[in-house]
Formats: sequence, structure tokens, C-alpha cells
Amino acid sequence: MTSGLLIGCDFSSSPTRRKPIVMAAGTASQGRVLLARLERVASLDEFDEWLRREGAWIAAFDFPFGLPRELVVHLGWPEQWPALIRHYASLSRPEIRDTFAAFCDARPVGGKFAHRAADRPAGSSPSMKWVNPPVAYMLHAGVPRLLEAGVHLPCLHEGDVNRVALEGYPGLLAREVLGNRSYKSDDRAKQTADRLIARKDLITALEHGQTRLGVRLKVSHAQRDALVDDASGDSLDAVLCLMQAAWAAQQGAPHYGLPPDTDTLEGWVVTA
Repeated sequence: MTSGLLIGCDFSSSPTRRKPIVMAAGTASQGRVLLARLERVASLDEFDEWLRREGAWIAAFDFPFGLPRELVVHLGWPEQWPALIRHYASLSRPEIRDTFAAFCDARPVGGKFAHRAADRPAGSSPSMKWVNPPVAYMLHAGVPRLLEAGVHLPCLHEGDVNRVALEGYPGLLAREVLGNRSYKSDDRAKQTADRLIARKDLITALEHGQTRLGVRLKVSHAQRDALVDDASGDSLDAVLCLMQAAWAAQQGAPHYGLPPDTDTLEGWVVTA
């Protein structure tokens, strides 16, 4: 089976030319995922424009698509996904931080954050976390844009079925190959030989299809060098999301591999 355009997106809630959003575009055929290009998006306005482009795609975006139901109910926020996202978009980042900090402060040590059902199987950070990594701000910057662009979000929101957006998480696929070995850092001092070797090992495993997704990455020598040389890991993270998008495309509509009983407020991480 040959797919249409597939996208993996490594997202930033405050993109710049130095730290852009990275989009890996490709296609899949007979279990092989061909990387066509890496595209860099230096602003959220450019990201908006990208989402509204003509054409059909299935994409995995590296940011959470929902908040924990426990948190939403506690705060008395809307319990329907589109209404919740519009309410969340109306808040400023300081308001989000203060609201979530107050929620955490009232809870016991070891259970400060509320979690989504997907967090444990995906090994992902709680989507209400505002530092290290600031996924709450990534949700705030990314998801309302998906909603406004009219894309289709399986299990969450009916939209244009030619543009299918799924929540990806590169760490889930990377850990399957590398365990706890680190392969990236934004800190130049931590961009070590060990991390470079880990990136090479991860790419080799993807090329040989050595993951439970059962798809193999196909890259040119130049593309492979570019993925290895990006010590921030952003390009490789976009490719990991591309692999998750390819797996989702194989599973097909209506759920694209998401569990049929996915919580329609929280969402789910594809391949978890």
C-alpha cells in the first residue's frame, strides 16, 4: 500500500530561526518510509500558513492534544474538547502557570500533577507541565491552531479528513531502541560523542525496521549525515514522528491506530 504525504513535526511553542519547528515530510510504500525533505518553520504564523496549505496529509505532531480529565473537572473547565481548547487558548501563559501551580501546590508530594490515561504507556510528561519540558505551553501554542485550521483530529474533533492530525511522541520510539541512553541536547556542552553514537544507533535501527512499528526508514547518505549532525535532535525527532505517522496511516481511518475507547477529552499518543 502506498500512502499520500506523511509528516512528522518536532514542535516549539516559541519558534525562532535558531530553534525552528522542524517538519519531516515523506511517503510510505510496502513498509518503507522514504524521507523526502526536512522543512524548518521559524514562527507560529508560518506554522499557521503550513497547516492551511492545499493538499492531503497525515501528520504526527510532538505536543499533547489534551489535558487530564481530572484537572479539567477540578477546575470546572469545559468537558467537551473543542470548547476546552478554545477556553485554554483564551488564557495567557502566566495564567496557565499560576492555575496549574496552585493545583499542584494543593496536592501531596509524589502526586503533584494530574495525568492523562496515555501518559503511562507513552512514558510522556503530564500535559499540564509548564517547565522541563513546557508541554502545557506547547499545547497552548499548537492545538488551538489545529482546531482553527479545520484539520481532522481522530477521536477528538471532526474536521477535513484530507488533513489528519495525530499526537506523536518521539521519546516513545527512541526509548524502544535506546532504552535510557540520551541522543540529544540543546546545550552545546552536552552534545557529546556518546549522544552522537546514540543518534547513529537510533537511525540504523529505524533503517532496519528494528521497532515494533514494523516500518523501515529510507534516507540518502546526505539526509543520514544531516540527522546525525543535528545534535539538538530536533531533525531526528521530526523523523521519529514521521515513522509514527506512517504506522498510523497503515492502520487507517477512522481511528488511525488510536484505541476505540480513547478519552474524547484527553486524546491519545499514537503508537502508545
